[in-house]
Amino acid sequence: MIKQFQLRQFVVPFIIAACLVCGSAMASDLAKEKRWAEQVVDSLLDGEAVWLDDGSESFLGIYTEAVENKNRAVIVMHGTGIHPDWQQVIQPLRVGLSEYNWNTLSIQMPILANDAVYAEYAPLYDEVAPRIDAAIRYLHDHGSQEIVLVGHSQGSAMAAYYLATSKQDIKAFVAIGLASSKRDPRMNSLNSLKEITIPILDLYGTEDLQGIIRSAGLRVDAVRDAGNKNYTQRQMMGNHFFDGQETMLVEAVASWLEQR
Repeated sequence: MIKQFQLRQFVVPFIIAACLVCGSAMASDLAKEKRWAEQVVDSLLDGEAVWLDDGSESFLGIYTEAVENKNRAVIVMHGTGIHPDWQQVIQPLRVGLSEYNWNTLSIQMPILANDAVYAEYAPLYDEVAPRIDAAIRYLHDHGSQEIVLVGHSQGSAMAAYYLATSKQDIKAFVAIGLASSKRDPRMNSLNSLKEITIPILDLYGTEDLQGIIRSAGLRVDAVRDAGNKNYTQRQMMGNHFFDGQETMLVEAVASWLEQR
């Protein structure tokens, strides 16, 4: 009895501690989000900082009105561990697309600490839908009826998972540097693509990450399995972040959207 009691004294606290650790690992790093938000709001030059509610937490978005409002909008989603005004890809898109008469709402995606590896993000995919849904509500409340998703890197993977599992009325999807991982079903963008039937632009760079370049054919096959005839894959000059090619990137996205 004494040994059982001593064992229980050790095991029970260990289980509780392990659950606490697992629980914290399965949620976005809100302290880091707060630090990013303070930095972004203080340095914001274009657009308006807005706070969105996902039902459990508030998170940062940056709303930029179109030069000519046509009641349409783009939700912009950044990649791993960064923020909605990141100077590479995200800021050029959220500002540039407004000049092509798209309202834009760049949102803070769930993030982890700086030392987190890609695979550790899998549980955060469950937090994506409430955030995108909150962004959609905000855009509807501000007059935008036609909504498009634009994601970069892991942001595009999160968007693909959302589209594969959501019934929201999204008009099109622009996936920039779309990666896929088999470590978790939620991160398997190839499987997500098989469930998406809306128009897709699959855009990646000539010097992109090797996994993204090598899987280009697999993405085409996945879309073919979905029977999606409104799919365009394009490789353009640039690395994963399209450094130095920002204007060309915005033009490519805007041109494709106009054709839709």
